[in-house]
Formats: sequence, structure tokens, C-alpha cells
Amino acid sequence: MTEVVTKNIHQPDYEHLLIKISETYSAGQVKATYAVNTQLLETYWQIGQHIVEFEQGGKVRAEYGKALVSNLAKDLTLLHGKGFSVSNVKRFRQFYLSYPIGATLSHQLTWSHVVELLKINDPLERSFYEKQAQFERWNVRELVRQKNTALFQRLALSKNKDEILKLASQGLEIASPIDILKDPYVFEFLKIPEEQLPSELELETLLYNNLQQFLLELGKGFTYVGRQYRMTINNKHYRVDLVFYHRILRCFVLIDLKINEVQHDDIGQMNMYLGYFANEENTASDSPPIGIILSKEKDELLVEYATYGMNSQLFVSKYQLYLPDRNDLIQLVNNTIQRKEDEDK
Repeated sequence: MTEVVTKNIHQPDYEHLLIKISETYSAGQVKATYAVNTQLLETYWQIGQHIVEFEQGGKVRAEYGKALVSNLAKDLTLLHGKGFSVSNVKRFRQFYLSYPIGATLSHQLTWSHVVELLKINDPLERSFYEKQAQFERWNVRELVRQKNTALFQRLALSKNKDEILKLASQGLEIASPIDILKDPYVFEFLKIPEEQLPSELELETLLYNNLQQFLLELGKGFTYVGRQYRMTINNKHYRVDLVFYHRILRCFVLIDLKINEVQHDDIGQMNMYLGYFANEENTASDSPPIGIILSKEKDELLVEYATYGMNSQLFVSKYQLYLPDRNDLIQLVNNTIQRKEDEDK
């Protein structure tokens, strides 16, 4: 690291100058990067526009046909060098077709983000990931993971058609406890074979050791508080596996892990934890705590009866250690939309 050496300069004044210059330089770098990215997206969009408008010339379409893209890739590479592979030229064209109004795409996203978005055929799904990547500032790697784990479909499964369309057009807006839930949660980042089921403590430890990925799976707004969080009631100690604080909902989120099917006493225990946190941990500015039991399996009817008349902030969700079948989830969501359309006819 280079040592800053000063001579015959009043130190506090000089340090202030150094800080001002550094801040200005850093801000300028951010602005320059943003400007370059914005210009790059506009350029690629315009290239796609030129290609599509050229194709729409009627006579030209018949003359060039499928060879147009390959010819452009070859000739543009000769003129400008790298950046005009056949796949890139196809993406430029698809970029314009998918975003005919280029200004609708957030310039916070890079071309690499756009390429991943263009791989999604369904406009509803693509719109959702675009909004979420912008809201949650996903890097490209995070965007790819959320696509692979079918986040859109997992969130959409518990919604009706209107809610699905809203989710797609606006992204996930967190306004109530139900908005932070997923079913199932996917822990593929732990790289545990499905047949090698860990113990509850092992699963908790693995999630803690992969906290960054776990927070990404939990979603926006979660901050880590602690694990094996101790509560003392009448001189008896109890521990909740993982505790988080949700800065948007302004409440504690308690998570208990179960490697088998959730039982009614697990639900009663979580309800007790919620009561403790509401009375002993909450401050005046905190909202009621949320409890989430994550289990490998759950009996929907048992959960319904066991939570009857109970705290509405208590939820039971499944988790799985491998990627979900995206095609099955897509079909389930499409069926929900289709049923609503059939009912409206």
C-alpha cells in the first residue's frame, strides 16, 4: 500500500483536501460507469432496431432470409473486431423486440443482466426478474440463481391471477408478513444430496456458514440477529434456531428448522416463542414478530387445524435441498391464470 507523504502542509487541512478529492473522484467513477452502461444499452438497442427495421423492408426479408444475422456478424466483426458474434447479433435483435420502448428498461441493469433476462420466454416472468434485479440490486450471479430456483413461480403459486399479474408488473412489494414467504424455500447452495438428509443442528450450521446465500434466499430486508437465541421463561431455557430482523416490516423473524414433517407441538412451541419476543424483546417501534417453521414435509390439514385461531404471524413452509422442477411450477402458475380466464368468459 502506497504511503501518502506530505511536506510543509498543515495536516488537518491537507487531509480534508485529500478526502474531498477522493470523494469527487469516486463519485465521478460511479457516474462514468453509469454513463457508459447507459450508452452501451442504448447502442445495442439501436442496433437491434436497425436489424428489425431492415428485415421489415419486405423485399429485403426474402433476399437475405436467415443469412442476415450471420452476414452481419461476419462483416461487423471485420469492421469492428470482437463483440459481434452471431449470438450477440441475435441478442441485439431480441433486445429491441422484447423492449420496443427502450426507456422502459432500467439503466441500473448491465448488458449481462439483459442477456439473462432475454433467455426468459414468458414476458410476465421476465418483467418480474427485471424489477427484482433492479429493486434488490442483484448482480448477474444472483439473478441467475433466482431464475434457476424459479423464484417467480414459487412466489406466484399462492396468488390469484390478478396478484400474479401485479407481481410480474411491479415486482414483489413487501407490505405484510405474507409477502416475505416462499413455499418451498430452496437450499441448493448447500450442495447436500437429497438422500443425505442432515440433522437439524447440521442444517442450521450449514445455513449459518452460508449466511450470504441464505439471506438472498430469504429475500430483501432481512438482517441477521443470532442463532440458538436463548429465551428464559420461569427459569427454563428455550432456544430458537435462527433470528432475523426485517427492516421493512420492522419486526423480528424467528425461524425453526425441522428435518421431518412438522408436528402440532412444533407449532405450539413457535407460538410461545412469538409471545416471548412480543413481550420481552420488542420495543415500542417494533411490529409483532413473525414465526416461520421450515420443514422437509408438512401436512396441510394438520397445519390448518394446529394454527386454528392462533397468531396470524405464524407460518409453516417447506424447504428442499435441490432445485425445483421449473416446468412443473410454470405449468401450475399458468393453470391458475387460465382458470381465472375461463371463469371470466
